[in-house]
Amino acid sequence: MINELVKAAHANASSKGWWDKNPSFGETIALIHSEASEALEDFRSGKQPTEVWYEVKNFDGQIIERSTMLDADWKPCGIPSELAGIVIRVLDVCGHYGIDLEKAIQEKMAYNATRPKRHGGKVL
Repeated sequence: MINELVKAAHANASSKGWWDKNPSFGETIALIHSEASEALEDFRSGKQPTEVWYEVKNFDGQIIERSTMLDADWKPCGIPSELAGIVIRVLDVCGHYGIDLEKAIQEKMAYNATRPKRHGGKVL
């Protein structure tokens, strides 16, 4: 299932031109980081982790905000959307580099299960 999402995310990103200029690995990581930063900025602005809203630009270029999505033209916003953006970008990068993300997740989760509580007393 996860590797199917990898293929779909990478196919979409490729079709939208994100790989036309062959970005460096560092640039792709920066894009993942930018999604995390946007989630943090939403939180710093007082948005709750489960809060979702939708935006669209009207004919005058003004942004209209709603609590429900009317159709696919309305952009989902909020921390859940930014977290989804992180996952989608990770899926895309894995698709580009041929990484078996499903296997990597299973291996990492198995390893994490063996680690001590708070990884040996780390505060954060």
